[in-house]
Amino acid sequence: QVQLVESGGGLVEAGGSLNLSCAASGSISRFNRMGWYRQAPGKQRELVATISSGGFTNYADSVKGRFTISRDNAKNTVFLQMNSLKPEDTAVYYCNLVVTAVYHWGQGTQVTVSS
Repeated sequence: QVQLVESGGGLVEAGGSLNLSCAASGSISRFNRMGWYRQAPGKQRELVATISSGGFTNYADSVKGRFTISRDNAKNTVFLQMNSLKPEDTAVYYCNLVVTAVYHWGQGTQVTVSS
């Protein structure tokens, strides 16, 4: 059983910063990919950023240069540093862990950016 617990969401003004974290527990292979997705009201869930256990990263074009994903393999924790936030970044952010092609999701954390 894999569990993902997110923290760090909240309300911030445009131009501000937030840092999300997600701790994974349970039976987790050391070869995995962790990441963040988001879903805004009325829209489909979309990829924000991912990072492999080897440190390879991938970002959505909309967040490149503003968001940074990182991880602590020893603690099975992934972080998302979000800078220069925009109102269009408002969404529920979901932590994601992929192990042997199986997707696991956190419960989501709300990020609201006011203009």
